[in-house]
Amino acid sequence: MIRRLLLALAFLGFVLPAAAQQGSIVVASTTSTQDSGLFGYLLPLFKGHSGIDVKVVAVGTGQALDIGRRGDADVVFVHAKSEEEKFIAEGGGVKRFAVMYNDFVLIGPRSDPAGIGKSRDIVEALRTIKARAQPFISRGDRSGTHIAELKLWKQAGIDIEHDKGPWYKSIGQGMGAALNTASASEAYVLSDRGTWLSFKNKGDLAIAVQGDKRLFNQYGVMLVNPAKHPYVKKAQGQQFIDWLISREGQKAIANYKINGQQLFFPNAGDPSA
Repeated sequence: MIRRLLLALAFLGFVLPAAAQQGSIVVASTTSTQDSGLFGYLLPLFKGHSGIDVKVVAVGTGQALDIGRRGDADVVFVHAKSEEEKFIAEGGGVKRFAVMYNDFVLIGPRSDPAGIGKSRDIVEALRTIKARAQPFISRGDRSGTHIAELKLWKQAGIDIEHDKGPWYKSIGQGMGAALNTASASEAYVLSDRGTWLSFKNKGDLAIAVQGDKRLFNQYGVMLVNPAKHPYVKKAQGQQFIDWLISREGQKAIANYKINGQQLFFPNAGDPSA
């Protein structure tokens, strides 16, 4: 709405200051890039390189893509490859660029009431949670994490919409809220590793399952299509993308750590990512 108001003012003859026109871009992104602290680390580096401010709208991947479809962002930076490719195919974005990856982890109470036993098999763990009706918190918000969770239930042979019971709670909120709910209710929850590592209120929660290749979590970035939305800041948005996938940007991503642990792994040069 803000950019539409600015466009209307320009049409009526109001001259906007150059800084208002060119000094910032809007990036619709996931809660994980914000909650993990990655943007807090990267964006000042990018501003120092380019002079461009980045205003982040941090929501689930589905909502971020919808913001891009409406033209209310210049760049979309998310983590659900199939949805990103659909966004490009629909003409919502210009081109998808791989940026980085990490992984998802299944979080649960340290007491491990489901008896998963530090398994590396996420599918078997989900089957066990369902069979023993152990509390499970779903984000339920069309985020990249929620999309990944639904895919894992399907791989486990479980139609979660049909088979869920009182043990399965969909909260329709972000990752931080889901982790807080899991902590309060001694439940299991799927989280991206970056948010988990930066999460302060771990309480009695711990990683229950990690290391399964099916938990791989790829991030991609796309310029919103200026042919559909002429007020998209094409040059500045592309400059942000180019920096993310450049040697400098990739090094900055690799250097971001919490307590000595690297949260994201750059892979812009991987053609299959």
